[in-house]
Amino acid sequence: MKSICIFAGSSFGNDVEYVGRARELGKIMAEKGFSIVYGGSKNGLMGEIANGVLSHGGEVIGIMPRGLIKGENVHSQLTKLIEVDTMHERKAKMSELADGYIALPGGLGTFEELFEVLCWAQIGIHHKPIGVLNVNGYYDPLLSLINHSIQKGFSSETHQSIISSSSNPETLLSLMSNYVPMDVEYKWNHQSVGLEKGK
Repeated sequence: MKSICIFAGSSFGNDVEYVGRARELGKIMAEKGFSIVYGGSKNGLMGEIANGVLSHGGEVIGIMPRGLIKGENVHSQLTKLIEVDTMHERKAKMSELADGYIALPGGLGTFEELFEVLCWAQIGIHHKPIGVLNVNGYYDPLLSLINHSIQKGFSSETHQSIISSSSNPETLLSLMSNYVPMDVEYKWNHQSVGLEKGK
């Protein structure tokens, strides 16, 4: 695992700990030689983790649709900015370049991105580690919802192992580095749904 895709809020949230942990994660990632791939914004926690990586000599790749570059305040110090045409292309490129995924606190956009890669892992499109930086229990309700879906028979217990969680950035990176994909029973044949199984 060399490159990690970051999902994060474009706002700071109302807990100063969110900013502090985002910066800490960026610093540790740079020191450990991880690069990040993310949406390319300078705003909110997205900008903070990029700053944390960049200020410690790490590589940051931003990916942004051309129509958002003016409105979303693209980060001016990125190692590389990749322009795409659509949001779908943005997410596809982020996944193509990433060896793993981490979600920081964020809103609906962050949830949507996180659940997409969780679903992809569930049906075997990829086998990359997925983590949440659970600062001050931010993701506790989401993790409880996943457990609730297992209890009610909509998810398998094996799916719970797909996601790693920690409030400590170094612990989270360690969990992800040691992640071993579980053997899960896939509901659909990949050819029947037009998808290629990822590595």
